Amino acid sequence: MRLLSVNLGRATAVPYTDHPEGVTGIDKRPFAGPVRVAAPGPKGLAGSGLAGDSVCDRRHHGGDDQAVYAVAREDLDEWERELGRALPNGSFGENLTTEGLDITGALIGERWRIGAEVVLEVTSGRIPCRTFQGHLGEKGWVKRFTRRGASGAYLRVIVPGEIRAGDPVETVHRPDHEVTVGLAFRASTTERELLPRVLAAGAALHPEELEAARRYVAKYGA
Repeated sequence: MRLLSVNLGRATAVPYTDHPEGVTGIDKRPFAGPVRVAAPGPKGLAGSGLAGDSVCDRRHHGGDDQAVYAVAREDLDEWERELGRALPNGSFGENLTTEGLDITGALIGERWRIGAEVVLEVTSGRIPCRTFQGHLGEKGWVKRFTRRGASGAYLRVIVPGEIRAGDPVETVHRPDHEVTVGLAFRASTTERELLPRVLAAGAALHPEELEAARRYVAKYGA
């Protein structure tokens, strides 16, 4: 397993975002050198966990529990075949493009060491939005992406440090439950009846998704 690229984006004005200032950092491109990774701070106030990367709409993105976004190159390759177009690393607005890593099957709370220092922890899948659809320019993209269920993963920073393209990725911890990124994503989108099951991931789950699951159980039961 390895890191194919580290992708950074700059704030850019576009017509397809509902950000108050009309800007987004979703257009991320591979960066050649080392990149510092650290916990950025609370959501709403802080942006990306990667130095030099822009997160513009902090109402929905960024912060400690969404500090880094990873997508498997294998998932991009499947979409390339389906869409009939090239999808370079960073096309989904991901910070990390990986190879050999089953991101959809990763467990919430699973930890990856990247390179010699950095340790990241899986928190949730990525819910698609209007900006993502506008960036890809594909009609009905939000529904198509959701239906596929290969959402990529948001990660929090456990151990900060530097990473760069080519670094090895090692799974250093797998928690004792069965809540995968794919299961948590489906519970948050198309299969709400799965929400009670995601509670098994506990505090490792993104706080907003954990609270949604608790509300569901309080209303409908387990």
